[in-house]
Amino acid sequence: MSLHIYDTSTRTIREFVPVEAGRASIYLCGATVQAPPHIGHIRSGVNFDVLRRWMARSGYDVRFCRNVTDIDDKIIRVSAEESVPWFVVAERNQRAFTWAYDTLGCLPPTVEPRATGHVPEMITLMERLIERGHAYASGGDVYFDVQSYADRYGSLSNQKLENMRPAADTDDESCKRDPRDFALWKGAKPGEPTWPTPWGPGRPGWHLECSAMATKYLGPTFDIHGGGIDLIFPHHENEIAQSQAAGDGFAQYWMHNGMLKIGAEKMSKSLGNSLLIPEMVQKVRPVELRYYLAGPHYRSSIEYSEEALLEAAAAYQRIEGFVTRAAEVIHDVDADAPLPQAFADALDDDLGTPQALAVVHEVVREGNVALSRGDKEAVARLLAETQNMLDVLGLDPRSPQWRGAGSDLTPVVDALVAVALEQRKAARERKDYAAADAIRNQLAAAGITVEDTPHGARWELSR
Repeated sequence: MSLHIYDTSTRTIREFVPVEAGRASIYLCGATVQAPPHIGHIRSGVNFDVLRRWMARSGYDVRFCRNVTDIDDKIIRVSAEESVPWFVVAERNQRAFTWAYDTLGCLPPTVEPRATGHVPEMITLMERLIERGHAYASGGDVYFDVQSYADRYGSLSNQKLENMRPAADTDDESCKRDPRDFALWKGAKPGEPTWPTPWGPGRPGWHLECSAMATKYLGPTFDIHGGGIDLIFPHHENEIAQSQAAGDGFAQYWMHNGMLKIGAEKMSKSLGNSLLIPEMVQKVRPVELRYYLAGPHYRSSIEYSEEALLEAAAAYQRIEGFVTRAAEVIHDVDADAPLPQAFADALDDDLGTPQALAVVHEVVREGNVALSRGDKEAVARLLAETQNMLDVLGLDPRSPQWRGAGSDLTPVVDALVAVALEQRKAARERKDYAAADAIRNQLAAAGITVEDTPHGARWELSR
């Protein structure tokens, strides 16, 4: 079976056929950096990171572009409220997003363009649209003329033009030919940043920037455009209109992840129920939070509760426990071992992570049985399968991301605990159980849990 994905534009599951054989191009609408990210934001990053990893594992050369919207009405509003420059707001929050993506194990994008760095490309795109009769300048602004594209406008969101509400994206709608026309460029206002254009100074509209950046880095026609389901209209609808009206093929597939909710409400900063990433990784470890976000199907909504979060953490710990115990017996894992067919089929079927994780847990159960009966050959095979599946999902507990790499203190802690365990072993051998228990208790007080196994004592950080 080859990869099949649900395409929002056709509302069907389609076989993935890339524009260029052997290569896959993905554009993901990234952060609008007016505030730090909550887990609803980062869910998108995790979902598309799994897609990217699976495509790479399937043999594609993947180019992954994730943009940053660093100028926007909301950023300007926060700037005014805090009496700081707009770029201070954008920079601090972009760093918060980058930290969150990194903390949850998302691979860095191939390219991460900022909107403010691509004004020349936006000007070129507007010139093309005006020349083709799909855009017009008015009152210092530039607008897309939806009537000029009326036969196709609304296809992504499955709406008819006559039923659409006004765009309501400018302070003065009188400059528009039609209230549903959307702003490509907004004329200069006092106190706002501006860039020069043939139509006067101003700043980008929200939709224009993504079309300009996507086509610059992925070409006029590329494979997949992704984002949250809340972006289908108007953002993605407008991206399609302005890009295709200018003559670009644009995205061949549209993928949208579901929302994360608390109660019956969508996660949003305005509702005041945001769960920010630094707070969340105090409740569970980052890898456990990633498991929680990656586990449900990407198109489903997640109803957040702390109980569900802790259940996900416990489920991951069962997987981790097998990997840790098996690795004490099997030191070299075959990274080229084939994946279970059921796992591959699950991910090929519209990135079915719930079914894929069910396969992981089944292999872990078999692995625990093999460990208990001392079947090293079976343990080696099942450990390789487990780690290779977890690598695709970004969840391998033995990867540098989750073990701690670089200049951390892991090797020092390993050595110190090993000394303590040797002292405990010697105490037990001389039947000085009080001393052995004292060492174990001291380690527990330091946050280290000791487990006695047939292969000797093993330790882990207490959870």
